[in-house]
Amino acid sequence: MPKFLSRFRYHIAVFFAVLGPGFITANVDNDPGGIYTYSSAGAKFGYLPLWTLIPITLLLIIVQEMCSRMGAVTGKGLSDLIREEFGLRMTFFLMALLVLVNLANVMCEFAGVASSLGLFGMSKYITVPISAVAVWFLVVKGNYQSVEKIFLFACVLYLTYVISGFLVKPDWKEAAIHSIEPKLMLDPGYIYMLIGMVGTTIAPWMQFYLQSAVVEKGVTAKDYAASRVEVIVGCIVTDVVAFFIIVACAGAIWSVAPKDIQDASEAALALKPFGKYAFLLFSAGLFNASIFAACILPLSTAYSVCEGLGFESGVNRRLREAPIFYFLYTLLIVVGAGLVLIPNFPLVQMILFSQVLNGMLLPLVLIFMILLINKHDLMGEWVNPRWLNLVSWISVVVIIGLTLAYMGIQLRGMH
Repeated sequence: MPKFLSRFRYHIAVFFAVLGPGFITANVDNDPGGIYTYSSAGAKFGYLPLWTLIPITLLLIIVQEMCSRMGAVTGKGLSDLIREEFGLRMTFFLMALLVLVNLANVMCEFAGVASSLGLFGMSKYITVPISAVAVWFLVVKGNYQSVEKIFLFACVLYLTYVISGFLVKPDWKEAAIHSIEPKLMLDPGYIYMLIGMVGTTIAPWMQFYLQSAVVEKGVTAKDYAASRVEVIVGCIVTDVVAFFIIVACAGAIWSVAPKDIQDASEAALALKPFGKYAFLLFSAGLFNASIFAACILPLSTAYSVCEGLGFESGVNRRLREAPIFYFLYTLLIVVGAGLVLIPNFPLVQMILFSQVLNGMLLPLVLIFMILLINKHDLMGEWVNPRWLNLVSWISVVVIIGLTLAYMGIQLRGMH
C-alpha cells in the first residue's frame, strides 16, 4: 500500500476515534431557541441575514478550538481549571450563574418538545413527562460510549432541515448572493436579529461541556490534530443547518409575506403548503433538537458544577460514585420540565431572562479561557500563538460588544 494512502487511512481512523465532543457540542447549539432565532430571521428578513453565518462560524471555531485544546492538553474541565487558577469563590459565582442560565434553557428545551409534538395534537401533559423520563434514563443508565453514539445519531437527524430547505424550492440565486454580500440596515429589528444570531450561536454552557467531553473521551495532546478537525467540522455543519433553516423560512414565509413568528412551531406550520414532507421534516427536526438539548444542557451543568466544586462527575461513574452529579442532573430535568407544565407560566419572559443571564456570563467565561490558555505552566508549547491571541481578543471584544447590546435590548423589552 502506498505510504500516503496508509497515512491517510491512519488520520481518518484517528478522526473517527475522537469524533464526538466537538460535533455534538456545536450541533446541540441548534436548540429550539436557536431554531426560533434562525426561523425568525428568515421569516422577517428573507435571505439578507445569510452573510452573518460566515463570521459567526469563524467566531465559533476560534472559541471551540481553544476549549478543546485545553481539555486535551491539561486533561481537566474548564471549571476545574478556573477553580485551580482563580480560586473557589470566583468558581462558585460562575457556577451559580451557570445553573440559573441553564435551568431557564432546560425549560426552553422542554417547551420545544411540547410545541413540536403539539403540532400533531399531542398534549404537553403527556409528552413532556415522558420525554423527561426518557432523557433521565438515557444518561443515568448508560455510559459515555453508548450516550455519545445516541447523541451522534441525533446530530445526523439535523439533515431534516437541509431536506426541508430543498423542498421549499427557495430562490437559490438570492441565497447565494446574500451569503457573501454583507448588508447592514439601520432598522432596529434587523440589528436586534443580527445580535441574537451571534448570541444564540456562542453560549457559555458549550465551552464547559466541550472541554469536559474531551477529557471524558480521553482525547490527549497526541490526538489533538484530529480533534481540532472534528471541532471545525462540527462548527461548519451546525451553521450549514442554520443556513437551511433561514432559507426554508425565507422561501416559505418571507417570499409570501414577511412576518414576525412567535415560535419555531409556527415556522413548521408555514411549510405545510409546500407538501406534508416539508412540514413533517421541519417538525421532526424541532423535536430532535429539543430532546437532544434537553439531554445536553443538564448534563453540561452537572459536569461544570461538580468539576468546579470538586465533586465526582461523569456518565461513566455509577450513581453511588457520583451522587451530587446525578442529583443535579435529575433536579434540572425535574424542575425544567415541571415548570413548563404549570398553566400560564411566563415561559417567554423566563427565556428572555435566561438570555440576559447568558449575556452576563459569556464575557467572563471567554476572558477566563484566554487567560488560561496563555499560561505556560498549564499549556506548555500549546499556548496560543500571537496571531491567535490577537484574533481571540478581537473576537472577545466583538462578542462582548454584541452581548452587551443584546442585553440592553432584552432588558428594555422586559420593562
